[in-house]
Amino acid sequence: MLIIAGLGNPGSKYAGNRHNIGFMAVDAMQRRQGFSSWSKKFKSEIAEGEIGGERVLLIKPQTFMNLSGEAVGEAMRFYKLAPKDIVVIYDELDLPAGKARIKTGGGHGGHNGIKSIDAHCGKEYRRLRLGIGHPGVKDLVHAHVLGDFAKADQAWLSALLDTIAENAGMLVKGEDSQLMNKIALATGGKSDADEPQAPKKPVAKSHIHQARNAAQPKKLPTTGPMAEMLKKMFGSKGD
Repeated sequence: MLIIAGLGNPGSKYAGNRHNIGFMAVDAMQRRQGFSSWSKKFKSEIAEGEIGGERVLLIKPQTFMNLSGEAVGEAMRFYKLAPKDIVVIYDELDLPAGKARIKTGGGHGGHNGIKSIDAHCGKEYRRLRLGIGHPGVKDLVHAHVLGDFAKADQAWLSALLDTIAENAGMLVKGEDSQLMNKIALATGGKSDADEPQAPKKPVAKSHIHQARNAAQPKKLPTTGPMAEMLKKMFGSKGD
């Protein structure tokens, strides 16, 4: 069984906030993957379903962001799961808008929801971070995070959420690089496979190395500039 927890704040006041992109992601998954209707349990709204043959519980903690770990931890203990059985989806200030990254473990990066989950569940769970961009000035961070997505954001936001929902099977199976490629392509970026690769440099060989590795002495030139050079390097048999 896998728990996929999207983070956010409950209530219509916060529904369109950048901070609620985790809620938006699991909402999209619930609709796309044919999950049950939302119900209340574990201090959360939950929806049950199956993705790729795996039983999945979607969670939207209703504790407010800073206490998210209380809800996720309660569900984890109830089902006797380990941190490795949890995926948390949340907003990331330090990623450009529309970008996504996934990893297991790591620091909380100042995110209070993640700090709470670390405290209640341990740190070795998978983290799907969805970029919301940085306002550029520290004093504007609070208003940016708790502000609604702008109309100009809707194109990439819809593409991002739809891609996550459509490819939730990759998330469940741990096919993280494939999922990141799908998201990058959907939001106008490049997949890892399309990134230009540095050409391999041929290994240079010196004239001496080439001469020493020639098949047989009879194949070496006997006249001309190369023959004279080889004679000077190695001498003739009569010397």
